[in-house]
Amino acid sequence: TTPFTTADVTVVVPVRGVLEPGLLDGIGHAARIIVVDDESPEPLVVPSKTVHGVEVECIRRTENGGPAAARNTGLAEVDTSLVAFLDADCLPRPGWLEPLLEQFGDPAVAVVAPRITSIEPLGAPDHPLLSRYERVNASLDRGTQRGRVRARTRISYVPSAALVCRVDALNGAGGFDEAMSVGEDVDLVWKLDEAGHTVRYEPGVTVGHRHRTTPWAWLRRRFDYGTSAGPLAKRHPGALAPIEASGWSIATWGLIATGHPIAAGAVVGATAGMLSGKLDALSRPMPIAAQLAGRGHLSAGRTIAQGLVRPLWPLTALAIVFVPWKRLKLALVAGVLAPSVIDWVRNRPDIAPLPYVALRLADDVAYGTGVWVGSLRAGTLEPLLPEVTSWPKPSRYSRWRSAVS
Repeated sequence: TTPFTTADVTVVVPVRGVLEPGLLDGIGHAARIIVVDDESPEPLVVPSKTVHGVEVECIRRTENGGPAAARNTGLAEVDTSLVAFLDADCLPRPGWLEPLLEQFGDPAVAVVAPRITSIEPLGAPDHPLLSRYERVNASLDRGTQRGRVRARTRISYVPSAALVCRVDALNGAGGFDEAMSVGEDVDLVWKLDEAGHTVRYEPGVTVGHRHRTTPWAWLRRRFDYGTSAGPLAKRHPGALAPIEASGWSIATWGLIATGHPIAAGAVVGATAGMLSGKLDALSRPMPIAAQLAGRGHLSAGRTIAQGLVRPLWPLTALAIVFVPWKRLKLALVAGVLAPSVIDWVRNRPDIAPLPYVALRLADDVAYGTGVWVGSLRAGTLEPLLPEVTSWPKPSRYSRWRSAVS
């Protein structure tokens, strides 16, 4: 059970330009709604002073400070225990808030995020193919599995398009970092987690988000997201790595790529043998160890392939062009295409395979280019440096967290 109701929640909506027509109506019950106009070119006019009996207040900033500053401006006016942030291009479903409040029955929980799903832009979409791609690969959609949010885990972040937060925890963390124009939500989530709070993802609740409608705007947004990698790496050392895999897995896939499958099989067998020694309490440790080792290497292969086509794509492209070994060239091409093809087979989207793969590659390259630009601007190469893990040696991020705690 939760000690909170919707009367304990103030909703803050940062906006510059246009407010989603159905947003205020979709919020439902709350203590108050604060719309923060981040110096829109034309002053925002809120259509009503009340919605479903809830007071709507509009605050106009005299300087455009970006989403982080607008949210902090709204946060400063909140006098309830909880605050919900909703971006101006979001559309909450009826009853969206109450299930999220249930998570706050745990006093350690500071933030709960719903699932963000892509919805059609207002009017006819400019690019129907892009709309179909967004249905299955929306950049803000964190998937269907609930769980704790933490850097370098399955759910490494949640976007601030829709968040419900404890006000005291946010104030204790200093709110959103106004120096960041993108990635400020990831930074906040990681700050709270590093301070000992719990951040949870609840996909049972969905909030719609209007996606970009033209290929250029869509690619530009993906690029912008990538540029946050450098500033995030400076603030959270070790939290970002393009590839994270064990030396055994890297050796396995390296041997396969260079045409040595028997040697790769020997490495897999060796890792299974070492793992079985840690499972000696079981009656038949070797079959279980072999299964776990196989799954681990397959998962690492996907991580390596994703890293090659996303942050490290310029190096991969150079290798494909200039490396003289034909076998390695083919292996790199296969690695580049594998994540997109696997996703298409698994999800069966309403797009033919070739257009889907092309859009997915464009998505990855745009984001990866942003990672390079953001890293160079921030003066760090950390988001571009793979990390070779070795149990029980802790990761770079774990070592940094231990040092600052």
